[in-house]
Amino acid sequence: MTEQLRLMAVHAHPDDESSKGAATMAKYVSEGVDVHVVTCTGGERGDILNPKLQGDKYIQENIHEVRRKEMDEAREILGVKQDWLGFVDSGLPEGDPLPPLPEGCFALEDVDKAAGELVRQIRSFRPQVITTYDENGGYPHPDHIMTHKISMVAFDGAADAEKYPEPEFGPVFQPQKLYYNQGFNRPRTEALHHAMIDRGMESPYGDWLKRWDEFERVERTLTTHVPCADFYEIRDKALIAHATQIDPDGGWFRVPMELQKEVWPTEEYELAKSLVDTSLPEDDLFAGIRDNA
Repeated sequence: MTEQLRLMAVHAHPDDESSKGAATMAKYVSEGVDVHVVTCTGGERGDILNPKLQGDKYIQENIHEVRRKEMDEAREILGVKQDWLGFVDSGLPEGDPLPPLPEGCFALEDVDKAAGELVRQIRSFRPQVITTYDENGGYPHPDHIMTHKISMVAFDGAADAEKYPEPEFGPVFQPQKLYYNQGFNRPRTEALHHAMIDRGMESPYGDWLKRWDEFERVERTLTTHVPCADFYEIRDKALIAHATQIDPDGGWFRVPMELQKEVWPTEEYELAKSLVDTSLPEDDLFAGIRDNA
């Protein structure tokens, strides 16, 4: 290998990088891959989900600053680089009918213009591989869907000097592969659920699976299974660093670590774009790239 391998993970909010593909990133960092997280918003409109911190006046009044500090800690745990695109969290609208999104939020930005900020990051970092969300955002949060939109535009736009001219956006560069995070998939959820039931333990996934049926969620194609069980502890530590968002005694951590490693030792992705030849299924995001790097 003559060229440094580089992976860019594009996420909507601080904490997304630790709940989606974190073990994969830690694995690649351990192998010498340069990994860069791009966080689109500051998570300013995120609720305080950890019951132990709810009602804390300082956190409520300084949520943006607190979430930045949490991101700093998670970044150090994962060993990655990280930058902010600087857009404003859209919040998760609730109600029927849904209320309008707040003025000036990320989801209401012009897609091509917002993608230009990601193009700058891509041209500067020059990743061969990018991970992001599918067209449904993984779940239908407006910021996740917008993250998908700008990622798709930027993947091609990074090589388009006419649309995003030099030197304003930096020297053109073409990433080689783009993946959708699909770690929350039904096969994994069912496998862990049944493993716990078979061992006489209470599964946290029963309601999840019921909701899967209720919402008739379309199953995605899992093209790539990255073995990364040795890095699950790092993943969990990074996630817990986002203390306002994660209850360390909550459902995220009810499946025993050894059972996770035994039953489902991979994180999953869906290959959405590839400019290199690769054979599916894969076990490496850099399949088809390593031999030519």
